[in-house]
Amino acid sequence: MLDPALSQWLDTHAQALDLGDGDPQQVLTQLAATDVLRVGISPSLGGSGGDISDAVEVLAKVASHSLAAAFVFWGQRAFIEYLLQSPNVALRERLLPALISGELAGATGLSNAMKFLSGIEALQVRARTEGNGWSLGGRLHWVTNLRKSGFVVAAAIEHEEGGSPFVLAIPGEATGVLRSADLQLMGLQSSNTAAIDFAQVQVGREWLLHDDARAFLPAVRPAFLGLQCGLAIGLARRALSEVQSHLQDGRSILLEPLHEQREQLQQTVEQLKQGLLDGRFLARPAALFQLRIALAESAASAVQLELQASGGKAYLTEHGSGFARRWRESAFVPIVTPSLVQLRAELQRQKREAAV
Repeated sequence: MLDPALSQWLDTHAQALDLGDGDPQQVLTQLAATDVLRVGISPSLGGSGGDISDAVEVLAKVASHSLAAAFVFWGQRAFIEYLLQSPNVALRERLLPALISGELAGATGLSNAMKFLSGIEALQVRARTEGNGWSLGGRLHWVTNLRKSGFVVAAAIEHEEGGSPFVLAIPGEATGVLRSADLQLMGLQSSNTAAIDFAQVQVGREWLLHDDARAFLPAVRPAFLGLQCGLAIGLARRALSEVQSHLQDGRSILLEPLHEQREQLQQTVEQLKQGLLDGRFLARPAALFQLRIALAESAASAVQLELQASGGKAYLTEHGSGFARRWRESAFVPIVTPSLVQLRAELQRQKREAAV
């Protein structure tokens, strides 16, 4: 259960955060104030204990109130996970306290890299070795949680000289890091989502997360996608809860699909958590892709059922603003990188290769 103060703040500001009328600076501050960023992190590192499945659960609870806030949460917690799995202990010790406290924003920046891993897209940032580090050039087109007061972004980097791509944490205050204006999204507007250009950015080796992207990316992919699944889980649960509240109006014919969707959602969530804990997704990423697709479809079905349960009220501004927001949120879930189209294409490719 979320801290009541956070739940109330999210409910009060959900609409404003979605439309861009809320202060994006406050999202991370509110999350950190109630310690949700500490979940799934060892107490020895400043966390509150638990594991990655606990982090998915608390992210889902945030998403049930506001997908915009949960999207920020995902970016922050995913970056923290990169630090936790990085061999660069000194960098972890330097950045983790500020990330957990919400003083510093962490942006995943690895959506392009995850597509690269599946052969969908080339890496968009390149590096030239200079001294004890690199000079970076390139662009990340869509990155969330680029808080204007300070951020650090992870990116997979291609060597101009050849060799294995590597993964860096790049400080937002570095000379040549150019943040665009916030992207004009249909929703989730207060999520500090923008593009970044890198113009001869000098980054030292102390910012190295891993020297081999092809080893590091598969290792962090279960957390990256697992936390992302929390967006769909929370949205689906909230929509089904709204369906339950409308059944008092006599629409009992919807009871059966409500129970079916709840049961299917719970089974899928249990499979996700088990896979995150037993490590099966490291060797079988296709199983995680299938669960990500299933959960996105669950969210879409739940919102559709909410529309049926709400009836005409869904189109009345007084009653339907929350539903309209969830409808937009459900349209976003399938296109978060990797999108459902990209995941299905990757599953199809793996199936073809297995048949050869």
